[in-house]
This record gives sequence, C-alpha cells and structure tokens, in this order.
Amino acid sequence: MLTLNKIHHIAILCSDYQKSKAFYTEVLGLTIIREIYREERQSYKLDLALNGNYIVELFSFPNPPKRPSRPEAVGLRHLAFEVTNIEEAIAFLNSKNIESEPIRIDETTEKRFTFIADPDLLPIEFYER
Repeated sequence: MLTLNKIHHIAILCSDYQKSKAFYTEVLGLTIIREIYREERQSYKLDLALNGNYIVELFSFPNPPKRPSRPEAVGLRHLAFEVTNIEEAIAFLNSKNIESEPIRIDETTEKRFTFIADPDLLPIEFYER
C-alpha cells in the first residue's frame, strides 16, 4: 500500500511573474523561501511557505497558454486556505481591491467559505475554521 505523509507543494504557473509574486506574498502573506531565475528556461521559480511550511512553487515561463477557468476545466479545481474569520479575510481582501464571491455555507460541514481569483484567474478558496 502507498503511504502518503502530506502534500509537499502545489506548483502554479503564472503569466505575469511580478504581479503574481506580489499577490502571493503581499496579499496572501506567503513567505519566500528561495527565488531562482533559470536562464536556460527564461523562467523564475519562487518557493513559498505558509507558517514556515513549504507549500507553493510559483513558476513563470515565456508565453504560457491561458488557463481555462469557466466553465470549469479538468484538472486542479482550486487552492484552499483555512481562515479563522471569513469576514475579516474578506475585509482585508477588499482593502487590497480584491473582490470575493458571496459567502456560502458548506452543506456537509456547515462551515462558511468564499472564493477569489489570483492574477491568472486560478480560483482560491477561503474556508472558515
């Protein structure tokens, strides 16, 4: 039987590296572990952490194809972060000119959640603890 320990990281390919770097570090508050420019690929690789845990690799490549988002495409559906207070999270996002969808209630857990989009329209969920 295969034994998985945890999710090691999520890789995200962006179209505008500086804009996405600012979003993930300044808006979401992820911290930079390391940033590498790979000349042979004309690509940045930015390793990001949440609370000291490595979770996201942000990549840039020249002219990546657009991500199909609506209607939802096969593949990674969204990235979700747990928050303590959904209203506080939304207020902070609004202060950064980021709009969220209306708050919804998970039918199974009865927890509240909402979605925003990153600069490349990758859906990001905030799920209340």
